[in-house]
Amino acid sequence: MLKIKDMPLDERPREKLILRGSQSLSDSELIAILLRTGSRGNSAIQLAHDLIAKYCSLGVLASASVSALTKCKGIGKDKAAMISAAFEISRRVHLENRSLHNKKITSPNDIGQLFIPLLRDEIKEHFIVVCLNSANRIIKHEIISIGNLNSSIVHPRETFKVAIDNNSANIILVHNHPSGNPEPSAEDISITRKLVEAGKILDIQIFDHVIVACNQFVSFVEKRLL
Repeated sequence: MLKIKDMPLDERPREKLILRGSQSLSDSELIAILLRTGSRGNSAIQLAHDLIAKYCSLGVLASASVSALTKCKGIGKDKAAMISAAFEISRRVHLENRSLHNKKITSPNDIGQLFIPLLRDEIKEHFIVVCLNSANRIIKHEIISIGNLNSSIVHPRETFKVAIDNNSANIILVHNHPSGNPEPSAEDISITRKLVEAGKILDIQIFDHVIVACNQFVSFVEKRLL
């Protein structure tokens, strides 16, 4: 049995994900990253394959309890807990995305009311791209940067890749200020202007940029900064 450490570097699950993106990995390779290590005689990939085969699909595997997972040879409590936690995170993200999906945006207040509950308690700065269709309804929202206090860094490439991948007509930029001060910094304004110019080239309009701080928000449109 070929161990992961004996595979070519760019074919190992973790390195493959970093180089090519998560979509390039098989189900077994994704689970193998969670497992981190295999068992005696089985690599992490083979162990993951055995798990998926036992439960028939990722969907059924996702609902398995920790105690049920430990009945699979080579899966102890630590590995089972890690798998269970990963699927629970995925479930919560899915529910969160569904709660925002298809919401119509008519004003900065709509954006603030949707994103204050998601961002007000975050201790790191999150930068989110919200994709809208031609009717200004949310198609998807995606975090493209997480930084330390007031230090998330974004570039046009990452910002508009999300928009292009989701065939967005317009996008909204949303980020939080963990400091509690919602006022845009000089850096916020500079980054936004660069993104607006990039959007003009790609024919993707930035509908607004909203900063959330605790229970407050500031709209670049309302402040005439956009």
